[in-house]
Amino acid sequence: MEQTDGSADAVTVHLEPWGEDDFWLLRLHNSPEMTAHLGGPESEEKLAERHRRYLDLPAGRMYRAVSAADGRTVGAIGFWERAWRGGTVWETGWAISPAFQGRGLAARAASALVAEARAAGTHRYLHAYPKVDHAASNGVCRRAGFTLLGPVSFEYPKGNWITSNDWRLDLTAPAD
Repeated sequence: MEQTDGSADAVTVHLEPWGEDDFWLLRLHNSPEMTAHLGGPESEEKLAERHRRYLDLPAGRMYRAVSAADGRTVGAIGFWERAWRGGTVWETGWAISPAFQGRGLAARAASALVAEARAAGTHRYLHAYPKVDHAASNGVCRRAGFTLLGPVSFEYPKGNWITSNDWRLDLTAPAD
């Protein structure tokens, strides 16, 4: 699935399924700056576990976000199941590589991902839970059409409680 925002200089982003050779992207995103809102960098062992989880998701899928203009990987995005408030929903999360930030690529990748989650057809809602003080990720949610439901407490990583915003998108609503 490809997504652009319609402006003449907008970079089209398409999603490619996460593969065995994509571990390098986890390493690239494992810096203090990239993980500041996620509890900090992970050990090599934890990164390997994450990579394996991405490859073996029982439901949902992880992707590389790729610039259609030049084929460069600009980041990662995915969706997976989460138990939430008595039911099961899709959850999404993303990371755009530092060299590509500030260009609207995360919002375009998120919009492309919405189409993938809709096509999966399993759950009505797709949620994102960025920290309340993570302006960029909250902006991505807004631009991708999510509705802000309000702040929630999360334990992430284990032993670390954070306050996140609960953003929700109804996958049964007509696509724009």
